[in-house]
Amino acid sequence: MAALRKHAWDMAEEAEKDVETLSVEAVHDLLGDEDVTLLDIRDVRERWIEGTIPGARHAPRGMLEFWADPETEYYRDYFEPSRRYVLFCNEAGRSALAAKTLQKMGFEDVAHVAGGFTAWQAADYEVEEVEQRDYKSRD
Repeated sequence: MAALRKHAWDMAEEAEKDVETLSVEAVHDLLGDEDVTLLDIRDVRERWIEGTIPGARHAPRGMLEFWADPETEYYRDYFEPSRRYVLFCNEAGRSALAAKTLQKMGFEDVAHVAGGFTAWQAADYEVEEVEQRDYKSRD
């Protein structure tokens, strides 16, 4: 097997250099702020099993660019380039990469959560259950 030129965690570390990283405490203080969209980019099954940060919207990492782009049939109306977005995944690797991607797309105010949902749980903050829904749902 040939060696990789770059590894996933190396790429995540590079992305973090260009993306604001917030502590779970800072994110907890943002709960209820109508000017901030918390964005859970984990797989839907992770959300069903573990729950999510209260009030967080969902955009799976594999569909993020398509859901954020109003010119695709997959667009979700909670994406607006001028809003503030705080992304999280399980441990912060995917969210760093995803936040960097949104920046490249033209989203102006993007951050991600240090330690991800794992750190949120370790801080013993409230977790909202996520109901398993029909895969055709647009929520």
